[in-house]
Amino acid sequence: MTSTASAATGQAPASPAGKEKFLIIPIIILILAQMGATGDNGALSLSATALTQELKATTSEIQLANMVYPLVGGAFMIAGGLMGTIIGWKKTFRIGVLLCAIGEVALAFAPNMTVFIWVGRVLVGFGASFMIPSVLGLIPLLYRGSNRMVAFGCIGAASGLSALLPLVLGVVLEAAGMHVTFLVLAAYFLAVFLASFLLPAINQTDEKLRFDGVGVALAASGLFLFLVSVSSISSWGLIEPLSGCPFTIFGISPALPMALVGLLILAALIPIEKRIEKKNGVALLPQSFLKTPQVLAGLTANALMFFFMGAQSILMAPYLQLVSGWSPIEVGTISIVTGVPTFALALGIPKLLPKANPRHVIQFGYITMAAALIVMAASVTSDGSNAFAVYLGAFLAGVGAGAVSAHASNVVALALPERDASQSGGIQSTMRNVGQAIGVALLGAILLLGITNSVRTHALHDPSISSQVSSQIATLTIDLGSNEVFEEQIADIPMTDEERSQLVSIEENARYNSVRLAYVAGAAIVLLGLATTPAIKITSSEDRKTKENAK
Repeated sequence: MTSTASAATGQAPASPAGKEKFLIIPIIILILAQMGATGDNGALSLSATALTQELKATTSEIQLANMVYPLVGGAFMIAGGLMGTIIGWKKTFRIGVLLCAIGEVALAFAPNMTVFIWVGRVLVGFGASFMIPSVLGLIPLLYRGSNRMVAFGCIGAASGLSALLPLVLGVVLEAAGMHVTFLVLAAYFLAVFLASFLLPAINQTDEKLRFDGVGVALAASGLFLFLVSVSSISSWGLIEPLSGCPFTIFGISPALPMALVGLLILAALIPIEKRIEKKNGVALLPQSFLKTPQVLAGLTANALMFFFMGAQSILMAPYLQLVSGWSPIEVGTISIVTGVPTFALALGIPKLLPKANPRHVIQFGYITMAAALIVMAASVTSDGSNAFAVYLGAFLAGVGAGAVSAHASNVVALALPERDASQSGGIQSTMRNVGQAIGVALLGAILLLGITNSVRTHALHDPSISSQVSSQIATLTIDLGSNEVFEEQIADIPMTDEERSQLVSIEENARYNSVRLAYVAGAAIVLLGLATTPAIKITSSEDRKTKENAK
């Protein structure tokens, strides 16, 4: 398969590997698309207060709104990668960008959280399932050698550049409100769509490839069941069903049984895909993705980097706004503190340190991300946050994320044949969304279940609180919020002033401990990625071909 024809921008055809001129306009367009996806999530984080005030959103609904984007994206991004291989990457890119624009309009005009989540966020997630795999799929076809490594670094750096969007969107949010903010994002995606017509002409394989409908159906259903169940633990319950549980299975919450069914479907997908690839020559999940240790290590890096981002989106931004009382602009400034080192390392490492060992770079990133979460845990106070520790944690977060993103995608592409490297954008994007979804769901569950269960337990055993009051507290699901918000939640329960004061103190301690525990759990999970890094070697598919030819 050939890689690149003459650019529509008037640039010359690519020269031999490693010697071609770096194409500037295409990478700018791809960066803008990646920034848009990150900016959308940033806008949602900044809108936490507006959602609670204007659409009466609960913390669980905000968590679900955070979850739906990676939920839909995670279920369909592998399919988006396959579609790009079959119909062309530029077509799938444009389809995705337009769907994102339409989704932002739906978010802007949503009359309630149901429409906001299940129309707006679903459309944006579905658009991303086409757009993001196309971003990663176009790079192996447009760039070669060291240029490809720099191009992947640029996409990683886009997460740093995206820090500008939350700050700008925070100003828009303060000045014009949440609805105008999402309309601004819609206009942004429309501009990216128009710019996509400047992308170079690309020659993809002209062989007739069959769409793997069976694989798409199995992957989408398995991922959807798994992610929905994991994301619902905080509202359905882990074992014992909570008040928000829609149904039970043999008397227990459906969360774990649904997750198990989803994993079994995904396990069945592996041998089925092996047969489909052998028969048709192309499959949703090529065997090279599963049999190459370096690919698996790179996919893990993608997942953990976005798990880390999910942890920030469900722990840091809501806490700062809902408990510490920070404004959207103040929270937006934190994104700059994170974004600058992310940009510097994601782009600077491939450009300035091209011989740096990818394994060591990713290991450094894991350790720094874990350290960032520990510092963020230390920033939490009983009634707010320590601002210095918040900014220090945000800076370390940028350093860690920038280091991992500098090589996470490139180590995958290096280990695969060209067509698989291009198609790998789908599974890389899926791993990112699965990681983000698990981060939001798991740490959100630790946070919300921790607060609720701790308050119930302490109220039950506190001699200063009557059994009548503790029995009513046992029916509540307590959201993340300030002391004043909790007082409003228990305002209708008859009790003495002493009981009310004691309950507020109990909830304050429960919130403090649960947030810190969630951060520490996140740090421990990130460090588990160190076990996969020995598989990262400084080898590529070209190196393997040379060795095979020599034999």
